[in-house]
Amino acid sequence: MNVNIFDTTLRDGTQGEGISLTVDDKLRIASALDDIGIHYIEGGWPYSNPKDIEFFKKVKKLKLNAKITAFGSTRHKDSKPEKDGNLLAIVNIKPDCACIFGKAWDLHVSFALNTTLEKNLDMIYSSVKFLKSKNLEVIFDAEHFFNGFESNPDYALEAIKSAVAGGADIITLCDTNGGMLPNQVKNVVEYVKNLISVPLGIHAHNDSGCAVANSIIAVQSGCTHIQGTLNGWGERCGNASLSSIIPNLKLKLGIDCIASEKLKLLTETSRYISEIANVVPSHKQPYIGYSAFAHKGGIHASAVAKKSSTYEHINPSLVGNQRRILISELSGRANILLKSKELNIDFEKDTDKTKKILQIIKEYEKKGYSYEGAEGSFELLVKKHIGKHKTFFDLGGFRVAVEKDKNGNLKSEATIKVFVKNKEELTAAEGDGPVNALDNALRKALDKFYPQLKNVRLSDFKVRIINPSDGTGAKVRVLIQSTDGKNEWNTVGVSENIIEASWQALVDSIEYKLLKE
Repeated sequence: MNVNIFDTTLRDGTQGEGISLTVDDKLRIASALDDIGIHYIEGGWPYSNPKDIEFFKKVKKLKLNAKITAFGSTRHKDSKPEKDGNLLAIVNIKPDCACIFGKAWDLHVSFALNTTLEKNLDMIYSSVKFLKSKNLEVIFDAEHFFNGFESNPDYALEAIKSAVAGGADIITLCDTNGGMLPNQVKNVVEYVKNLISVPLGIHAHNDSGCAVANSIIAVQSGCTHIQGTLNGWGERCGNASLSSIIPNLKLKLGIDCIASEKLKLLTETSRYISEIANVVPSHKQPYIGYSAFAHKGGIHASAVAKKSSTYEHINPSLVGNQRRILISELSGRANILLKSKELNIDFEKDTDKTKKILQIIKEYEKKGYSYEGAEGSFELLVKKHIGKHKTFFDLGGFRVAVEKDKNGNLKSEATIKVFVKNKEELTAAEGDGPVNALDNALRKALDKFYPQLKNVRLSDFKVRIINPSDGTGAKVRVLIQSTDGKNEWNTVGVSENIIEASWQALVDSIEYKLLKE
């Protein structure tokens, strides 16, 4: 059994809150989706805006393997297909495929379209027939089909039969409101499958949290076409997430949908698309999330070290993800050993070093440090206590000043003295804030000694109050994410003074980079 995958990130996905894409963004995402073997890429609704028209013009130059699909609706109730602006917009941009939606719920026909049930059926039939006359593959999305089937099953079926009569190549049953449960989807798809010879598809929204399950049960019930978005983006609670559906079909059910070598690109592609859209990916996403194969409890890590299937439902490398061993006060020796192996640090389980490092971590966590999100600081901590750490500079002292002028403008300046290779270096720098100024001053002092630091910059800065009941005397935990343009690493600092906590994290960030070099 083969199932084709239809991604609508560039259309339905952009209807999600906080998602906005330029034409160039859409072209890059289309290329990424094509690289992993997506069969249909819905590029947008050409009748709705000029940006989508521009996309369809430019995407032809990419020569993708996927079928570039244009979205639209059935004709207007008062126009003929050959004169309908919406249908003509699809025809004019000459896509590989047209996907149009029509009403399958009698409620929508009466209240949204404000037309008769009979006229709606003709709108479906004539629209599909017109597009087929232009030598286009046509997918008909039966909007609100499941709700329509509950309300008036005979009419919902007449709606899709009208599309079949018009020549539709695929009929997609849509859970547009996202409220169906898997057993409802199963019963309806099986019923429709016995009446319709045209291939069936499923388009599920996630308002009841069942979009992925509904899509999978639909395939098991006879659908061979799945619509969704790779990261689950979409209106309201989103569309069915293809990053969960694809590996479930491929690895759990043995259903061919993309090639195995393409499946290994799934995690990288998902994160790449999130980066383009400037969206923070969810760490909890199944299969591809940063936390999907993360182990924190000591018992879990110990078991995984012996046999990965004890706490992992698949090998993470199959989807391009990787196991992560988290370090915290809940860690056991297995966590330390596994994490150390990741860092190419080798010591035996029963050595005093392992016990000592475990004890030190628990003591630091008690003070407020957290290493599960600061792997750079953890590596430095381990290397310091096994004699593999190197000191690259010593602090002579620093001073940070913040000034506010009469116009309300803030100015931050940091002065720092460091000793590098027996030389004293005194520098000053300004910044957007005190931490930025301190970071600029430190790197300015070290640049001439360590030119590889010129590419290093802070990409994220987080502050958390550890014991808020202590008011202004509370400890703060500072987490810093740094990047050199190729790699990213996280470091941590803790103090009652936010500048001191930031300094600790900054020093770890610099030392981590230099140790790696």
